[in-house]
Amino acid sequence: MATKPPVYKNYIAGKWVACKSGKTFANVNPADTRDVIGHFQDSGPEEVNAAVRAAKEAYKSWRLVPAPKRGELVMELGLWLKRNKERLAKDATREMGKILTETRGDVQEGIDCALYWGGEGRRMFGETTPSELPNKWAMTMRQPLGVCGLITPWNFPMAIPCWKLMPALLCGNTVVIKPASLTPLSVWNLVKGAQEVGFPPGVVNLVTGGGRGVGTPLCEHPDVALVSFTGSTEVGRQINLACAKDFKRVGLEMGGKNAVIVMDDANLDLALDGVLWGAFGTTGQRCTATSRCLVQRGVYEKFLSALAKRARALRVGDGLDERTEMGPAVDEGQLKTDLAYIAIAKKEGARLICGGKRLTGPKYDHGFFLEPTIFADVTPRMRLFKEEVFGPVLAVVPFDTLEQAIALQNDCLYGLSGSIYTKDVNKAFTAMRDVHTGLFYVNAPTIGAENHLPFGGVKQTGNGHREGGKEALDLFSEWKAVYVDFSDSLQRAQIDTEKIVKLEGKKR
Repeated sequence: MATKPPVYKNYIAGKWVACKSGKTFANVNPADTRDVIGHFQDSGPEEVNAAVRAAKEAYKSWRLVPAPKRGELVMELGLWLKRNKERLAKDATREMGKILTETRGDVQEGIDCALYWGGEGRRMFGETTPSELPNKWAMTMRQPLGVCGLITPWNFPMAIPCWKLMPALLCGNTVVIKPASLTPLSVWNLVKGAQEVGFPPGVVNLVTGGGRGVGTPLCEHPDVALVSFTGSTEVGRQINLACAKDFKRVGLEMGGKNAVIVMDDANLDLALDGVLWGAFGTTGQRCTATSRCLVQRGVYEKFLSALAKRARALRVGDGLDERTEMGPAVDEGQLKTDLAYIAIAKKEGARLICGGKRLTGPKYDHGFFLEPTIFADVTPRMRLFKEEVFGPVLAVVPFDTLEQAIALQNDCLYGLSGSIYTKDVNKAFTAMRDVHTGLFYVNAPTIGAENHLPFGGVKQTGNGHREGGKEALDLFSEWKAVYVDFSDSLQRAQIDTEKIVKLEGKKR
């Protein structure tokens, strides 16, 4: 007899609570839609208000906990993730589809993130600097912002919530998390871990639901000091506008249309491995995915032929099967988007090399599976060249010179990640300098960021803030300049400085 899917609740003020409306939504396995993982709260503004109220109250005491002690709790959460890694990876694969090898990496990134930020509790450094006045001390220090609203995506259901949650908590903020409706279980698991390791009630709050019911009220709430969002550029623009009227701090991590440059002198076997992984890992559902492959004409047809052969051989299926190399699209809507771009590319004259069809048959009929797809001879005028697909659809473009390749790479609204394969150090450094992206790789694919380095892009990929690395402190904390005058007299900056200079001159 089939087990009835569980009902998962919100986490507000240290308690698991249902939403007032009683409404829920189903979380479904994209590899097999007959598999209902659970039902989650379809929350609204009332739940958002309660969560923000709890976070605001908890902030009063949490901000006063010494940063090293906050760091110890963050580290404990990382160790909890480590103990539960395999279970969490299987949950993530089941709800978003990518293969177990990748979801294990997703959870591992969360672990690494927590361990990194746990240590940073002793390194939230400020600076000391000389004052312009005698017997006066000047320094800078970081202080928390308050309540942070975290809106997280479905493609990295554990790693990206950790990227946001860990530094936010370490800095002394409290949080309200809204996970993507397609992958709420992974964030539910993360918050459950936070509860189990002992974060005080109200410090971490979880509210599930849609963008209109939860996302918009969270962004517009007057007691939310910061909103950190990862997702599409269109939604990010709406969030930015919603937050602007209250001058909220906003961190946006959005789209990408990343390109790998393959030079004639490259190790082609290495480049094949990298492009295949960059284009079809996570079923192409990464903001850093290799969407464009720019190949120098001397190796163009050879590389294209070998790439198509490798892509056709990829084993597509259920990500829970250890033999699977590429999973499904996350839902019907994303699959329809992928197929629509395939139709557009054909209509605009791109040459279909392999794939292009929805997979059917006993293994695929209850899921959202697409063949790995490659188009050749794509030109800058085509939509496939410039628009983000977010699926396993690769555009291959020929070029003649490195300068032309760099111009093609930069001919895009986005600027997240770029890559070059070459054995020529001069070409590598030229590309490193001239490709306009926030991330760049040499002899590696466009994916593979490490959490102790800053992550983010330029142009319409983001708004200048960075996740990962110590640079994330600048998003989740505020600088304060502090002056300590121990002269026991009134000293007036700028005014008294001039007086001191004149007096010193007379003495000489």
